[in-house]
Formats: sequence, C-alpha cells, structure tokens
Amino acid sequence: MKDLVKILILLFAFINQGIKAENYPDGLSNGTLNINGKDVPVKIFATTNPATLDEFSEKDVKASTLIFLNEDMNKYASMLYPKFSSLGYQALDKKFLPTDDLNRYKYLYKPLQKEDEIVGGKVVLHTPFFVWNPVKGIQLGGFMLHFYSLMFVLAFGLGFKVMEKMFKIDNVDAKYLEPLFILTIVGTILGARLGHVYFYEPELVKKDFWAVFLPIRTQPKFEFTGFSGLASHGATIALILTTLYYSFKVIKKNPLWVYDRLGIVVALGGTFVRIGNFINSEIIGKIASEDSPFAVLFPQMSEEYGATVPRYPSQLFEAVGYITLFAILWWLYNHTDKKYQQGWLFGFFFIVLWSIRFFVEFLKEPQGDEFITLGTLNTGQVLSIPFILIGVILMLVSKRFSLSNR
Repeated sequence: MKDLVKILILLFAFINQGIKAENYPDGLSNGTLNINGKDVPVKIFATTNPATLDEFSEKDVKASTLIFLNEDMNKYASMLYPKFSSLGYQALDKKFLPTDDLNRYKYLYKPLQKEDEIVGGKVVLHTPFFVWNPVKGIQLGGFMLHFYSLMFVLAFGLGFKVMEKMFKIDNVDAKYLEPLFILTIVGTILGARLGHVYFYEPELVKKDFWAVFLPIRTQPKFEFTGFSGLASHGATIALILTTLYYSFKVIKKNPLWVYDRLGIVVALGGTFVRIGNFINSEIIGKIASEDSPFAVLFPQMSEEYGATVPRYPSQLFEAVGYITLFAILWWLYNHTDKKYQQGWLFGFFFIVLWSIRFFVEFLKEPQGDEFITLGTLNTGQVLSIPFILIGVILMLVSKRFSLSNR
C-alpha cells in the first residue's frame, strides 16, 4: 500500500510540474508544406462549424494558410468554395494536390506568395506534432458502422473470454457466465449513458429525449450515431447494482468474489473504450506545446474546443494506464493468493483505476457543464474521490472475507 501511495504522489508531481498548457495567440497551429522541395510555412486551421468556416474566409492571416476539412464539412464547404476561390484558395485532395472534384478535396490552401501556389508534383505536410484526422467508421450503404461501437464489441468480447478463463480456474459452472455477460452489457451501456446525461448533459432530456437511451439522434434530423456520450462513473454505479443482483439471485456468492473478477475485465474493457474515444477525437486533452512528444492535433473537434492547436491525447494516457492495470491484476490473480482475499483485488482496482482517472483529468478539457466541482477539481475528479476511498476500505477489510485456497 505504501509503494502504491508513493507511485501516485510521483504521478501527481509529474502532471503538475512536468506538463503545462501552452497558449497560441492566433488560435492556429504551425506547419510546413514541402512543395516540390521548397518549404512553405503555413498556418493550420480547422472547424466543424459552417458559420466559423465562412467567418474565417474574411480573416487576414499574415502567412500561407491550410484549412483541414472533413466529411461533415465538405458539402457546405463546396457551397462556399467560389468565395474561397475568389480569395486565392486552392482545393487540394488527400495528397495535397489541386483538384476540381469538390467531392474529393480535403484541404483549402492559400499561399501568401504567388510563387507558392501548388500546380502539381510532390507535396508533403510536415508538423512538429501528430495530426489525427481519421474516418470514424465504415460506410455500409446508408449505414455508418462506427469504430467506437466496434471498440465496445471488442471490450465485451475479450472480456467474456477472460471471465470464461477465470470461471474455469475457479471451477465455476459456465452456465453462470451468460447472465453475468448480459447484465454487464446492460449495466455498462445504460449506466454510462444515464451518467453522462445526468453529470454532463442534463439538457438532453428536454432537447432530444430518445437520444438519452438509444444510439440515435432525432434533432435536427434522424441519424444513427452509435453509442457515444458515456460516463464511466455512471457505468460503475450501474455495474455495482447489477452485480449485487447477480451475486445474490443468480450465482449466490459473496458479491466481493464477483467484483474481484469483474474489475479485471473492466480494466481491459476500459482500454478499448478509451481507444474508441481517441478514434472519435473526443475527451481530448488541454493545449500542448507544439514540440511536446505528446502533442496531437484533432481537427475534427476543433470547433468544440476553440483553437485549432495541438493537445494532449488524454484518451491514450488513460488507455495505457488501464491496460497496465489489467496486466497487474491478471498477474495478481494468477500468481498470488489475493483472489482468495475477497475484495482485495477489487479494492486495488478501484484505487488505481480512479487514481489514473483523477490525475489524467488535470490534462483534460472540461466535458459539458462542470456543475460538480471542488476548488480547482473538476466533475470527473470529484466523482473519482469516493471510489478511491471505497477501494482503500475494501483492501483494509478484505482479510475478514478470506477463502480457503485449497
């Protein structure tokens, strides 16, 4: 326990002293277009708001300008293209070459000097940071299969296999696995969704009621969105309740026995959920220095968070933390007697997972309305503290619920 506290203190010091947010006066990022061997410095801009794109056309930028577009903006941007063209912008395809096909262009480029226009050849964009601008899914006719939803499938699928392995090790009948799997899916998705709406987006109940419960959007038009807008605190509360029901009514074991094993699975599943968040360019971090090894530009979320500047990939920080936690828990389960000390593994899981969440929150942008705060702590941090304390209590009292390892 003392070693764990030392690690958490070091992590806190690293976050508060080793990483600092940066300011960008013009709200634009810096890059370089290498046009047939010639380096042309450019200011990079992106937006997901049509009105903001229109306004930017009037902005006087004292440098060559490169505008990132995405699939959602292409239709509107093509309507504005005559205006941008009259102002000296070129439409470029994914290889940064001029195109007349407005269904294929990915960028708008305006050279500061006439001789820096792109007419062909080889063009490469260089940035001191990583640019993350992926497609969000696979288009199947009129249906978009979101990668975020696929991450959930992986999380539940691999989680099922891991739990199945543990049931075999513990000589538990496999018939008890399916009801746990079903309750876990329902509890995770419903709890996470309701938690997000309650803690971060309460106005959605009146604005678009069905979007609270279903993977759709009905305003301003009907659209299948997949499952998004999920809060881990809500999922945790729901899983605690569904697991209590499962423990007493289905498998008839001490809930702590189930929680110990479920925590291992959740750590693995949380890894894939955060990777899904990264794919969606959501839950992004605060502004980072362009030369930071962690700096990532998220053009698809530029409007929601303001400036088109590099940020910390806080989703990946959490994902790395969660997969590491899974590896540690899996080792403890297989190579120590902690699985017989009911509640110890779950307490350890709570302390580490919610500490990871607590510290990474220092690098995150606020999510929705942060109406639960404590001093400088945001909603995610305040909600994490009770879970950390519960974890400490569980580890301290776990010896009272020890099982024979024979």
